[in-house]
Amino acid sequence: MPNINPFLWFDTQAEDAARFYVSIFPNSRITTISHYGEAGPRPAGLVMTVAFELDGKPFIALNGGPHWKINEAISFVIDCADQAEVDRYWEALTADGGKAHACGWLTDKFGVTWQVVPSGFIELVTSPDPVTAARAMAAMQQMIKLDIGALRRAVEG
Repeated sequence: MPNINPFLWFDTQAEDAARFYVSIFPNSRITTISHYGEAGPRPAGLVMTVAFELDGKPFIALNGGPHWKINEAISFVIDCADQAEVDRYWEALTADGGKAHACGWLTDKFGVTWQVVPSGFIELVTSPDPVTAARAMAAMQQMIKLDIGALRRAVEG
């Protein structure tokens, strides 16, 4: 299978966004920063692209201009080992202007949407037992940030 890598379009915030993300995720780094030259189409010297890795996975951010906006139609899922990890990523990604949404979704200060999901969540809401799945789904729909303990308590009745 060919490599499929996320490519994020920003107006002028590509480097700031990449630095923000690599500061949050372990095993992350900026690998390359390129700049526009005299040929444009943006001002010479402006950062054009930032290649970076989040936990070893490649991403590219582009300062492409104001023509296109990132929106909630695309999101990144963070599979968290436990509630402490959910809390840490939630706090970091909602800092400085990020916005919490329902059901474990948030939008960070750059407009990128994330789903912060605790281990065990998917198994609860997709349980073959319809009572378990319904209770988990009902509890999740009442949450902003997902709480795996509260979800498990809801399933237990």
